[in-house]
Amino acid sequence: MRRAATVYMYFPQRPSAIYDVRVLIELDHASSTPLYEQVAAAIRREIAEGALRGGDELPSARTLAGALGINLHTVLRALRVLRDEGILDIHHGRTARVVAGASADQALFHQALGAAAAHGRRLGLSAEDAARYLTQAYGT
Repeated sequence: MRRAATVYMYFPQRPSAIYDVRVLIELDHASSTPLYEQVAAAIRREIAEGALRGGDELPSARTLAGALGINLHTVLRALRVLRDEGILDIHHGRTARVVAGASADQALFHQALGAAAAHGRRLGLSAEDAARYLTQAYGT
């Protein structure tokens, strides 16, 4: 079952007239990809496409979970993954903020790696095999 939610975000710190940004997060509950990975991938995509920029603050995890109809801890896990990738800065008791300088290219690279890892898992590749393929792709 697919469920899509449009989350509206308000960015008063933006100097332009663009204050309301629509962010589409689409979840496929029938997918083998865990929901937290789908949420993280959607946020990466929005950064890569420029809808979210460095300094932008995301809605609270509770608000995102409610809008998406999923468990709060699923959203928190997705945000932690993005924090660990250096894309988000999270302060406890506050919302997450896109790290200033987090480039769209970096977000796209993380998303591509995530998609490649998911595909590798479906093929039954080990993490070591995937690392070897990545090293070969870099030409070293």
